Amino acid sequence: MERRQVIAFIPVRGGSKSIPLKNIREFCGKPLVYWNVSALQAVPSVDKIVVATDSDVIENTVNGFGFDKVEVYRRSAENASDTASTESVMLEYIQAVGLPSETVFMLVQATSPLTQAIHFREALELYSQGNYDSLLTCVVNKRFFWNEDGTSRNYDYRNRPRRQNFDGELMENGAFYINTVKNIIESQNRLSGRIGIYRMPEYTAIEIDEPDDWTMLENLMRKHILSNKSSKTIIKLFLTDVDGVLTDGGMYYSEAGDELKKFNTRDGMGMQLLREAGIKTGIITSEITQLVERRAAKLKMDYLYQGKNTGGKLQTALEICRKEGITLAETAYIGDDINCYELLCNVGLAACPADAVEKIKSIPNIRILSRKGGEGVVREFAEIILAD
Repeated sequence: MERRQVIAFIPVRGGSKSIPLKNIREFCGKPLVYWNVSALQAVPSVDKIVVATDSDVIENTVNGFGFDKVEVYRRSAENASDTASTESVMLEYIQAVGLPSETVFMLVQATSPLTQAIHFREALELYSQGNYDSLLTCVVNKRFFWNEDGTSRNYDYRNRPRRQNFDGELMENGAFYINTVKNIIESQNRLSGRIGIYRMPEYTAIEIDEPDDWTMLENLMRKHILSNKSSKTIIKLFLTDVDGVLTDGGMYYSEAGDELKKFNTRDGMGMQLLREAGIKTGIITSEITQLVERRAAKLKMDYLYQGKNTGGKLQTALEICRKEGITLAETAYIGDDINCYELLCNVGLAACPADAVEKIKSIPNIRILSRKGGEGVVREFAEIILAD
């Protein structure tokens, strides 16, 4: 069965009254909308990210992210008003570009910045199983609710349960919704037919609407996401790029026309130290050269993947993880250019040389190392891992 196109749609208007231009206001060091766009960019099954806005400032900000999956759609003034529904701008876009009916359409709310790439990926995998017509995200709410007439709504007050014994209720958190274009047009709604639920962590329950929400969510982001990425990670697999990392990225040729590459001996010792610590090592590179093959053999690398592998570097790393029986969360990777982006966004520990391209340096929580490619930067990263 042919895979259906997946479009992520993020409506962000410029006329927010409670928090002016909130969608590009700085949230944990980045514009608010950046967090969802960045997470979606790292999901291989998402083909296109559409940011629908009426604002020149928002458009320029989003274009400045430099993500290759992103395009900006200028929504009409009518569908950017205070009274316009989200469905109205969804339908406007669908009709304006003539999306095929079988397209998977994912509505994403920028006001839920704690949504991670893994949440999008898992929900899309759940939806692709074909058991549901549409899907929404929920969290388990373990609050006790009452009616105005003094009767309890979801528990027996005479036998008050302990929190750990209370199942709670599923509460819509508004993070994202998945449906098909056909269903959205027919129902005029983001949800329709058999509705599935993807459960998200409890800390994702809050959406940003008022200034107090902003403060709470920044604290939750630092506690549950940013701190986790910077805290100690048990690494079982170390992967590296070649050009611009193990080498300085230069292209050297002899008089006879032979291609040469300059490697750093300190990186070789770094690989040895990792191996002695029981960490598997591997090289993933887009080039195919005997030079790299010989260098990998000398370094006694456990894995060497050269060439344009199907699905890119991320899929190659996943294949290695399956062989080792580990996860990407237990993997470290160092890369320097845009073909490393998806993998760097998904590993447990990501790093780049000091002279990596700006898009790589902009990845949340990536370790920007002090050395440049070819100057022992792999050794520097290895020592950080071994010191943790």
